[in-house]
Amino acid sequence: MPEVIEEGTFDLADYEDELAAAPTNHDVGTKLVFENERVGVWEIRLQPGERGAFHIHDKPYFWTVVDAGIGRQRSDDGTYVVRRYDVGDTSFGDHSGENHMIHDFENYGDTEIRFMTVELYG
Repeated sequence: MPEVIEEGTFDLADYEDELAAAPTNHDVGTKLVFENERVGVWEIRLQPGERGAFHIHDKPYFWTVVDAGIGRQRSDDGTYVVRRYDVGDTSFGDHSGENHMIHDFENYGDTEIRFMTVELYG
């Protein structure tokens, strides 16, 4: 897993509307580049300071870093983590409807950050 730089908490009330909509927000990236009945391939491309809204992961998926950077991820439990992501870092999340994850993602660095994420539809 990428290096953790900082951890902390934030006020959930600051994102109340987004969090309420997150269970139906399946946009796990900034652009859907391919989809069929088995997979969805997303690009996440964020400039410094840009943030992707809270969304749900309710399918198995993996991501790979294409352009390195620093990202801050807030979770729906009020915690956040800032990590340094290097090219090639890859992680797998085994999520489902019963074992889902809700989070956002912000480019917390000073260069563009880019990931590719592949959701597995079953």
